[in-house]
Amino acid sequence: MQITRRAMLGTLPLLGQSRNYPPDLPGFKKEPYRKVGDVELNIWIIGRGQGAARPAAVFFFGGGWTNGSPSQFQRHAELLASKGMTVLLADYRVKSRHNVAVPACVADAKAAIRWTRANAKRLNIDPKRIAAGGGSAGGHLAAATAVLPGFEDGDHLKVSSKPNALLLFNPALVLGSEGGLPASITERFGGDPRAVSPIDHVTKSAPPTIIFHGKADTTVPYKTAEAYQKKVAGLGAKCILEGYDGQEHGFFNHGRAGDYHAKTTARMLEFLGSLGYVK
Repeated sequence: MQITRRAMLGTLPLLGQSRNYPPDLPGFKKEPYRKVGDVELNIWIIGRGQGAARPAAVFFFGGGWTNGSPSQFQRHAELLASKGMTVLLADYRVKSRHNVAVPACVADAKAAIRWTRANAKRLNIDPKRIAAGGGSAGGHLAAATAVLPGFEDGDHLKVSSKPNALLLFNPALVLGSEGGLPASITERFGGDPRAVSPIDHVTKSAPPTIIFHGKADTTVPYKTAEAYQKKVAGLGAKCILEGYDGQEHGFFNHGRAGDYHAKTTARMLEFLGSLGYVK
């Protein structure tokens, strides 16, 4: 399988509903989840309720590991909260604000899952029903929390950083499996891209996964999602690929033509329902 150079360049644009950073998220509660040097990273929470512990989802924004805002998944969070879930939108370090490479982004994403699970009782979350989701580079990070070994540092190291399900929107899942990348790309990934490439590390223990991908995506080609789904299915794990004819990168975001936001979120709810996360 040939992966286009554009796909490997990390030129994954922010395709969320807002570029505002830091985000303004009315109705969400902001809490710090990680401190690295003088950088404090926050997580925005919606849907905390009383009674039985709730299933949760942690979302990571897109932006090529270079920019972006947690507000990208605000609409997803509000929808899932209305269905009885607790949803967390995590910030993480990026190139433009913190001059970091992808491994630092992965470490932050894993820390966000660990923090969520470590605080499950206080947040009234079921620690065995935590999904990770994201789009583009954020989809890569969600998958990375589930399948990449290592990249663990900071607090709550005795707590698992592996989510129980994955909700992936045009995710970058194939990073350098074919090799031959230019030096500038190797630098972007902090070394060998395969070290942070989900397809190179996924095993049969991968959590149930759904991937939403436009078949006309030229930023993260649809065939990369097909390759990942084929490998996971071959390992015996559950991985559903929902392909959308004629749709390009970021097609799922709120406000895009064709209202694929509604179509993909409806399918997301069906998937979560099959896992017992929503009714």
